[in-house]
Amino acid sequence: MGILTRQKTENQNSAKQTIATNVSSQAHHVSRAKRGQAVGTVRGFRGCTIWMTGLSGAGKTSISFKLEEFLVSQGIPAYGLDGDNVRTGLNRNLGFSKEDREENVRRVAEVAKLFADGGVITLCSFVSPFEEDRRMARKIHEDSELPFFEIFVNASLKICEARDVKGLYKKARSGIIKGFTGIDQKYEIPIKPDLIVNTENATLEESTARVIEFLENRSIIPKMYGLGRSVHELFVPESMIEDVEKEAQNLQAIEINEVDLQWIQVLAEGWAAPLKGFMKEKQYLQSQHFNCLTENGVQINQSIPIVLAVNDDDKERCQNVTSLTLRYNGRNMAILRNPEFYFHRKEESCSRVFGTNDIRHPYIKMIYETGDWLIGGELEVIERIRWNDGLDEYRLTPNEIRAKCREMGADAVFAFQLRNPIHNGHALLMQDTRKRLLERGYRKPVLLLHPLGGWTKDDDVPLAVRIKQHQAVLEDGILHEDTILAIFPSPMLYAGPTEVQWHAKGRLIAGANFYIVGRDPAGIPHPNKDATPDGNLYDSTHGARVLSMAPGLQNLEIIPFRVAAYDVKQRSMAFYDPERQSDFIFISGTKMRNLAKSGENPPEDFMAPKAWKILSEYYQGINNN
Repeated sequence: MGILTRQKTENQNSAKQTIATNVSSQAHHVSRAKRGQAVGTVRGFRGCTIWMTGLSGAGKTSISFKLEEFLVSQGIPAYGLDGDNVRTGLNRNLGFSKEDREENVRRVAEVAKLFADGGVITLCSFVSPFEEDRRMARKIHEDSELPFFEIFVNASLKICEARDVKGLYKKARSGIIKGFTGIDQKYEIPIKPDLIVNTENATLEESTARVIEFLENRSIIPKMYGLGRSVHELFVPESMIEDVEKEAQNLQAIEINEVDLQWIQVLAEGWAAPLKGFMKEKQYLQSQHFNCLTENGVQINQSIPIVLAVNDDDKERCQNVTSLTLRYNGRNMAILRNPEFYFHRKEESCSRVFGTNDIRHPYIKMIYETGDWLIGGELEVIERIRWNDGLDEYRLTPNEIRAKCREMGADAVFAFQLRNPIHNGHALLMQDTRKRLLERGYRKPVLLLHPLGGWTKDDDVPLAVRIKQHQAVLEDGILHEDTILAIFPSPMLYAGPTEVQWHAKGRLIAGANFYIVGRDPAGIPHPNKDATPDGNLYDSTHGARVLSMAPGLQNLEIIPFRVAAYDVKQRSMAFYDPERQSDFIFISGTKMRNLAKSGENPPEDFMAPKAWKILSEYYQGINNN
């Protein structure tokens, strides 16, 4: 350690200060490169300081804390140093004179430098009104060869005063606060900031996304998804459709089935981002063995493989081409570029995804009926996929859902995945989630009611009936009006906890930051019912438990399923209370179907009346046929 001797200096601001002399800097044994390998889950040294300056009320702290939340959720260490917080501790002995403001900035810059040197992205939100002080903060970092970015969070005095979140402008105008920046203390606008973020007509998510994009462009962080940014789609630009259609006519073609086309829709709309087509073998192996894809050092959950199976004849015909056409019912749907063929190891794949290789499982049966080769490659989808079944208006892409949430002013989006009709127990869970989000301070939580719309097994309620039933629930006012009803285009695999991760990832891509996990999500009876204690292939609790640990989903908060049952005393659905277990009855899916088939009504307040009528008519129609 260096030897310190203290020397008294002049009295500044009525406080005695000392200066340490005979100090020598001590070199760390750990290099920044080594620290970057150990700090956070995304490899690489990313230490830097982002200095956000601007008037009080411009949005510095809001952006800083939102950015901190996002970076940490992605496994990148970040820490926000806020002006008010620092002045309650480290700088509590400083006032707001020019000298004290300079010392405030100096101390914070020195602390930020240490954080940055430790590999942390340090987010400083300080009014810091003087150009000279900000230059000093930059120099402190440059002298240590650490990146420093000055970001001017720009909002006019008029806007900031109108916001006046802390009531400070009102006090300054009335003379209670003296020396308040913007009122009786000048703010020197940055001469050459690294970035200007104008917050007057931008949401917090949009402003934060601008900073994220800036950090990506400066190679501080890898490219990521989230916070209001658009999802990359695989559709051919409108101006090029005619040329691509002509090209597709002259290429070797492979005929695909309906489920294949559903997966093309999933890929084209961006639900499986960052995939740009059917998986090549490297991506397939990542998904099979790690449930994730890795892009730019970031893990992105992809628990199920999205692959295209072809037969021997197709492989022989197309194995030497650089592009080929994918055709459905004689119609050219997409071009697959740079195709790669590899063997379809069905037994291994099924065992890993489903935990079984039993062909009595409906999706496994379909896999074994497909070809013995897989083909991967980048997709160019000629146009948006429409099914013309009267439900296309509900088939919103991730970008459309995000845009709709922005239009509604959502500050939280909670998603509910289902493939069954909605009863009031489901509604209770969605109502309770909304209530809890409001209690946490969110002002406009929006529900994404997102039924699965791809292939399902034969005895599941058809999509058209489910959508009609869901719409009836909304019309009866069972759910809050801040609800988006849309269709998730994925086929259903019935792969339990493995598939649950895929369902959650899709909603994350659509902009959800909260996800409600149902009981026994993606579950199915065991082909051999005597093989497990409950007769099911998967433990009903494992879906929620796996999601809480799943890699690549850190930016999604999981809302665990609360068991609801019919309370005979309250004559309504309620959360199950084990201390009053005799007051509750559980209405199974089988019992519900039998009631509907026989034309009987369920207990009062089990399901919205209009919704029950739709379900009952469907089952009675089956019964009559």
